Amino acid sequence: MDKISIVIPFLNEEENIERLSIALNSFIAKHPTLIFEVILVNDGSTDASVKKIIATKFTSSTKLINLSRNFGSHAALRAGIKHATGDLITFLYADLQDGIDNVINMYAEAIKGFDIVWAFRANTNNSKFDKLFSKLYARLMKKYVNKKYPDKGFDVVMFNRKVGIQLNQNVESNSSIFLQILDFGFNDTSIEYEKTERKAGKSKWTISKKVKLLIDSFVAFSFAPIRFVTIVGIIFFLFGVGWSVYITFRRIYYNDLASGWPALTSILLIGFGITNISLGIIAEYLWRTLDASRKRPVFIIDDIVEIIN
Repeated sequence: MDKISIVIPFLNEEENIERLSIALNSFIAKHPTLIFEVILVNDGSTDASVKKIIATKFTSSTKLINLSRNFGSHAALRAGIKHATGDLITFLYADLQDGIDNVINMYAEAIKGFDIVWAFRANTNNSKFDKLFSKLYARLMKKYVNKKYPDKGFDVVMFNRKVGIQLNQNVESNSSIFLQILDFGFNDTSIEYEKTERKAGKSKWTISKKVKLLIDSFVAFSFAPIRFVTIVGIIFFLFGVGWSVYITFRRIYYNDLASGWPALTSILLIGFGITNISLGIIAEYLWRTLDASRKRPVFIIDDIVEIIN
């Protein structure tokens, strides 16, 4: 009998805890031939989420992992994976926008021999800005990081212990756990699902977190930014050579170019602007190299609570 570990990271989701427990208990009751382990990871919640979880009845083996502070959803997922004991591991989110039925649908594919099963979004109910960001992110990831990245992205995956061991042995900070799994190259397949609207609470997926994910994804999995710096440097070098030849030609044959500070200022502004952008990109790599060399923990566990029902 297979055991499935369901890792659920959460941050200030007190409005959704009751709905989550009801959905989990109902789902588990429908599949008595499987063993489920629920791992709730508290990513620094400051509301009553933890109290509600401890007071809630779960029909499966359930543990609550409290992180010492907010480390981010990907770090919380890694903490859950580290303490998962199932033959298969998957993710679920407290807002239930990614339906719990994905678990059994992915399991049906996993037992066919696949190491990884992705759940791709068939649709999104996000705002226009979120849809635009997701579409842009997906295109950039597919072009510069991994050609297998789906057009509409993913938030859910199921994988076996072999993949879980690799993740535990290669815990990356400032990285995307999904791109890391995709980059492993193990035998994988996918399903599609309908993403629903959030019923309660507010999304913690802020603009700053989206920008950080975009930067993390590029710096951790692609050399495109460094290649961009090189290409821009070459273009400006060739432009400078061409411009020098042109003004020399005009000066010798026509002598009609008036010298002045506006042109010089424009050139300096453009030049220093490109230089600073290039240095900023290089600095991102240097900072992350320094961060990795420090070997600071990606997450710190405060305590683990076994929820007894």
